[in-house]
Amino acid sequence: MRGLALRARWCRSLWALPARAAANAASSPPPHPPPPLAGASPGALNPFDRRLKRKQKNWAALQAEPAKCDYLREEVGGRIADRVFDITRTFPLALDVGSGRGYIAQHLTKETVEKLIQVDIAENALKNAIESEIPTIKVVADEEFLPFKENTFDLVVSSLSLHWVNDLPKAFKEIHQVLKPDGVFIGAMFGGDTLYELRCSLQLAELEREGGFSPHVSPFTAVADLGHLLSRAGFNTLTVDTDEIQVNYPGLFEVMEDLQGMGESNCSWNRKPLLHRETMLAAAAIYQEMYGNSNGSVPATFQIYYMIGWKYHESQAKPAQRGSATVSFGDLAKIEGLLKRGKK
Repeated sequence: MRGLALRARWCRSLWALPARAAANAASSPPPHPPPPLAGASPGALNPFDRRLKRKQKNWAALQAEPAKCDYLREEVGGRIADRVFDITRTFPLALDVGSGRGYIAQHLTKETVEKLIQVDIAENALKNAIESEIPTIKVVADEEFLPFKENTFDLVVSSLSLHWVNDLPKAFKEIHQVLKPDGVFIGAMFGGDTLYELRCSLQLAELEREGGFSPHVSPFTAVADLGHLLSRAGFNTLTVDTDEIQVNYPGLFEVMEDLQGMGESNCSWNRKPLLHRETMLAAAAIYQEMYGNSNGSVPATFQIYYMIGWKYHESQAKPAQRGSATVSFGDLAKIEGLLKRGKK
């Protein structure tokens, strides 16, 4: 694991905001979310306030030492780069969707990617990007509405950005559209078990102190559905796998501040405007009691979904036609005898 630092800091939650966060990072939610944006897929729920997410990411990028909370993004960015290196070809033009400060680009080489376009909703993140040896062009744009022509890029990558997209099927279709034939998409996003320790602790504390609980977790895509969504978007030769990264912190509040420093505070339209002080203290005690390590620290689990999909090209390998097999599965039981006979 590439220098994954285990840090302790005061903070906010990825999907749960204490009282001070309501004043510093978010305005009170409207009574009803706005209608789906034009061009969204039919039935899109539009659960996230994208303007607020932009403000949160811009705020995080302007902090005095933004790299202190980038350890998780840098780690996953390195793992995405490893998957790019596994493909033995050079990509003349690549696109990084939701690039942030360039967490993938810093791990790539110009022998693998000749030119990279970085797209993010937060202009401050692009301005404060990490240096890379690859020539880059920075574009401020929403991941849901990519401003590029069809069949433009040889490679599209994305790391820990798509979980805040309102219409994920449409986002996948846009990525597929801007890829050239035989182009590849390699991405990573948070999975449903991310921060389950924090979620359970907050829910139990609210039940105890307030007699009920509000949702503190954004709606995630299940790993079983991810392949179907990619296939619907037009990708083939799919690979989807899941991994977990666990980081230890001194306590719940330190988990929450690092999440705010990552720009991952809650931006759901139905978010609760505040959490009472007593509820937060109870949640911290429950977190320690239920999940605490023997050394006094607490774990925070991040589930990561990795996905690879290719855009169709006639040169790609195709499955054989049905009925074209020359060996029956029934003959597999005889294979040992055939091998012995061949040796004689």
